[in-house]
Amino acid sequence: MQVVVPFSATDPKTRLADVLAPDERREFSLAMLEDVLSAIRATGQEPRVLTTSSIDIDAPQTVDSRPLTPAVNDVLAEGEPTEPTAIVMADLALATPEVLEQLFSTAGDVVLAPGRGGGTNALVSRHPDFRVDYHGTSYLDHCRIAGDVGASVVEVDSHRLATDVDESGDLAEVLMHSDGAACKWLRKAGFSLSVTEGRVEASREQRIEEKNR
Repeated sequence: MQVVVPFSATDPKTRLADVLAPDERREFSLAMLEDVLSAIRATGQEPRVLTTSSIDIDAPQTVDSRPLTPAVNDVLAEGEPTEPTAIVMADLALATPEVLEQLFSTAGDVVLAPGRGGGTNALVSRHPDFRVDYHGTSYLDHCRIAGDVGASVVEVDSHRLATDVDESGDLAEVLMHSDGAACKWLRKAGFSLSVTEGRVEASREQRIEEKNR
């Protein structure tokens, strides 16, 4: 199985701009990528990073500056017909070897791990004609695309794979459910868990505005 991890190296995680400065967003994104790569390697697979520009990381990488959909579709098109291809997003900081092994070993032409908002956080394709479309509610689009090419679809229901870290509200999930590089980065940056009106949130000891003065 080839396992590919797409990574946006240019101005990543813009929806975290309310709590992280641009350089911090890049550092945090790389920490999450490190966690994902480590979890994949622990399953016995050797991941390859599909990055928009070259990055300093200990992993094979392919540079493709195009948007996510055409870049991933080229990976699928160029794969060996008899070799499954897994696409695992780089912001799944909660991913563990156990849930990734479940994804990789689940039988089906197309195996999908949907995100909480209807996206597709990870998938395995064993069908030569399956292609992706990551715009909008891509989970539904991928179910339709699979049906169009006659591919069976199986869903992997996992909180850890469903949780992609895009917004400030997601940081609490990392602090609660991970002890990897991303969690350590957040704690070093001054984030900790707090309870506000009955909700668990990630709060920062030093606000970004104060840090940049």
